[in-house]
Amino acid sequence: MTVLVTGARGKVARAVLDRLHAAGLPVRAASARPADLSVPAGVDTAELVLGRPETFPAALDGVRQVFLYPEPAGIDAFTEAARAAGVEHVVLLSSSSVLASGAETDPLGSHNLGVERALAASGLACTFLRPDAFATNAFAWAHPIGRGLPVELAYPEASLAPIHPEDIADVAVEALTGTALRGHAIALTGAQALTFREQLAVLSEVLDRRITVETISRTKAEEQMSRFMPAPLIGSLLAFWAEASVCPATIADTTETLLGTPARTFRQWAVENASAFAAPGK
Repeated sequence: MTVLVTGARGKVARAVLDRLHAAGLPVRAASARPADLSVPAGVDTAELVLGRPETFPAALDGVRQVFLYPEPAGIDAFTEAARAAGVEHVVLLSSSSVLASGAETDPLGSHNLGVERALAASGLACTFLRPDAFATNAFAWAHPIGRGLPVELAYPEASLAPIHPEDIADVAVEALTGTALRGHAIALTGAQALTFREQLAVLSEVLDRRITVETISRTKAEEQMSRFMPAPLIGSLLAFWAEASVCPATIADTTETLLGTPARTFRQWAVENASAFAAPGK
């Protein structure tokens, strides 16, 4: 019963792959560039590009379960190929953005919602994991923190419940190897609501370094984000953070409620990744 793990260069997917392999389960790592993958001995690799159906047969050969990163391009052809190959279950790494009002027209929500709907219509057994903000989003602050610059935010009081990517991997593995989560759509968060300012305070304590937070206008934030992000996505994120500034984060399911294991904290993530916030050359 081979499990196909797509997007295998991603942190969550790699954690899922490593857990399945350590448990002695046959697993295949898929990527658009499989030659770039570094996987444990005994793990197969395969090329998989959702927009290129010719890559599907080899990737799906002998596969019964799939851990899938969301990509609308080619998803209908992929589900058809998966059914033909004998796939029985798909665990999708979706997003809590599908639960927001206006998700159908929102760039973040519609991307994931389209994949969810295609899978739901496919006849395959599906589990949708809908994590909220990732703790890893804090990497966006590494450049100013490492250089002793202020962290500029349009909405420093935006309240989120950041989830550790290892928690997502734990839930995904349970969905792939057990039966309790199969067929469910699960909203996932960390166990603690924190504003951006509070997350930065945690980083300041962990790094033993003063971090200044500077509130900037939405216009300035749009200008800064436009250097590395398309405009529709910028608008979506800023609108989400604006709403999160007046509505405290809601704690959804965690590893505690689903698996009976304590959820990893943002502080734990910060300690594990402190080196990413070091000054250049250190």
